[in-house]
Amino acid sequence: MMTRHATIIGTGRCVPPIEMSNEKYAALLAETNPKLAEVVGKFEASSNIKTRWYAPDDWATSDLAVEAGKDALADAGIRPEDVDLIILGTDSPDYVTPATSVVVQHKLGAVNAGTFDVGCACASFPTGLNIASGLLATNPHMKYVLVIGAYMMHKLADWQHDVMAFFYGDGAGAAVLTAADKPGFVTSTFFADGSYHKHWGIYSGGTFEPATPESVAAGRTKVRLIQAFPPEVNNVGWPQRVRELVANGGFAIEDVDMIIFTQVRYNSIELVMGELGLPLSKAHWIMDKWGYSGSACLPMAFDDARKQGKVKSGDLVLFIGSGVGYNQAGSAFIMP
Repeated sequence: MMTRHATIIGTGRCVPPIEMSNEKYAALLAETNPKLAEVVGKFEASSNIKTRWYAPDDWATSDLAVEAGKDALADAGIRPEDVDLIILGTDSPDYVTPATSVVVQHKLGAVNAGTFDVGCACASFPTGLNIASGLLATNPHMKYVLVIGAYMMHKLADWQHDVMAFFYGDGAGAAVLTAADKPGFVTSTFFADGSYHKHWGIYSGGTFEPATPESVAAGRTKVRLIQAFPPEVNNVGWPQRVRELVANGGFAIEDVDMIIFTQVRYNSIELVMGELGLPLSKAHWIMDKWGYSGSACLPMAFDDARKQGKVKSGDLVLFIGSGVGYNQAGSAFIMP
């Protein structure tokens, strides 16, 4: 019996149709909250975010996920009914329950697929890759797993009053994994620090505080940054996750051909690549053209790099995700 290794055979993305440039965003803010409008230039300088894209009002996160899934399936050359499992990562779900992955399965027509959601924000996509890889390695009856990251946080934000709404862009990215006789998947790493769970989130609408007219009026059913994360969370955490993948996978850091990080601040990527002693050309970023797309940003960036020819067969690619809560996860793959 062959040793089964998960490998990525297709990728896709969805960038929704409504552009919100920094200029347009600042002009809207100037009409309602001039003080917030003043920080747009400052945030652009540190993040490299110049624009973002919003889904139409009648779309839900599942609609973004379905479009990215279709794109990835077409790239892999398989049909929705061929998919055995859908793993969806998001922290902007359609509903508190049921799982958004079930909605995606129905809308996609993946009638033979099981599903589940992963809810660790920007760490969701590498977490999903790691889970999918383990399942494919140990379940000979499984052939194709679709891993999706999707994000529609702009719809859950109070852009008129919360400065962090500057970052949110909608989008989705996806990857199709199958089993092969050689890696593929190399190794994983996980880390969390739940002491930060009250820093950034949506704090009313769950069991901690069910939504009430009072909590809605106070804005607690919208996403809020309550307390800033220290820069060390990413600037120290990302290099640590990379070095853990190096140690767990038994390769040298010089062997790495591409690292896909959470796409929130260009400055963080630049700093971390310098700390690792790797050229910036071995990273890829998309926040300048699509904004910060949260749970979707890693697969969107990977699909963009892959289709630009920056990721080639035989390349060693690392995924490093860092999400509120906070969760961090890493995954290492050799491209087929």
